[in-house]
Amino acid sequence: MRYAFRLLSRRLRLRSALAVAALLLLAPWGLAEDRPTFRLAWSIYVGWAPWDYAEQSGILKKWADRYGINIELVQVNDYIESINQYTAGQFDAVTATNMDILTIAAASGVESTAVIVGDYSDGNDGIILRKGKNLADIEGERVHLVELSVSHYLLARALEGLGLREQDVEIVNMAEADLVAAWAGGTVPAVVTWNPMLMQLKDQPDTALVFDSSTLPGEILDLTVAKSAVLEAHPEFGHALAGAWYETLALLQSEQREDAVAAMAAVTGTDSESFERQLATTHLFATPAEALNFVRSDAPRKIMQSVAEFSWSHGLYGPFAPDPGFVGMSFGDGSTWGDSSNVQLHFSPAFMAEAAEAGL
Repeated sequence: MRYAFRLLSRRLRLRSALAVAALLLLAPWGLAEDRPTFRLAWSIYVGWAPWDYAEQSGILKKWADRYGINIELVQVNDYIESINQYTAGQFDAVTATNMDILTIAAASGVESTAVIVGDYSDGNDGIILRKGKNLADIEGERVHLVELSVSHYLLARALEGLGLREQDVEIVNMAEADLVAAWAGGTVPAVVTWNPMLMQLKDQPDTALVFDSSTLPGEILDLTVAKSAVLEAHPEFGHALAGAWYETLALLQSEQREDAVAAMAAVTGTDSESFERQLATTHLFATPAEALNFVRSDAPRKIMQSVAEFSWSHGLYGPFAPDPGFVGMSFGDGSTWGDSSNVQLHFSPAFMAEAAEAGL
């Protein structure tokens, strides 16, 4: 599902500005009447809030203009529905976690490429029980979550640590928008969710955070993915996305940080202080160089193998997948995993590499 912005102070503002200008000069200009339009769906989450600020600030339009395209950013209130709509063809790109893009889009035959590996959850996903309870008390309880999402994965990993199975709890599927209200009713014993809902629940008096994603570093990745066919036909779309994303993150390391955080907090329904708390539990790849180092390592392959094995064993590929490698994947270190005749998910370094070479 979706997660501190661990903002680095490695780059001077002037250097960032010059790097952005240099990359923009390399981009082709397009005539307005010839511009293709691409649609990017996003849902409320701390790790994806920079997309909204990129639009508000004009950065997204600037990069689209430089590459001679139009990019329409659309907020979809229900996270899983945003991926369903992407899979159904209503969007060219979407923000999603590694597990959800694998089990929903890729497993459905929609070949996708991670244009940006943005961050991993470092406490932004968690399990809430009533005050005075601990994780072991979850056995036998009803657990409300978005079924087949990273919340489901987080629960399974937590139960595994207790020596329990999913059959030892009662999973209740619930839309993310309803989780906070359901908890407030007082009859729900357990909830698994992500920020900002997790933050809202943690702030209530009758709650105990008993497990979170900080114990699973790197396993819940937040991505911006696009359809591989779209990127092949229009690589300028990927270049514009990467340029806009990293220019927006650079603002968070400048004197504009306060304004940027306030805007991102507002769109996620909170204030700057609460948003900063969410950033503190998000391991952001703040520069393309950081993201590139991660993507070119063997970590994504190991993580995705684990996620694929979990997904298959829990039926997330559907009843006809013969084994965990049903969906093939390719990675930035040149390796692949799974069915080489059914490669549907790519962790490509290409767009992040260009941004890194430009010094963003």
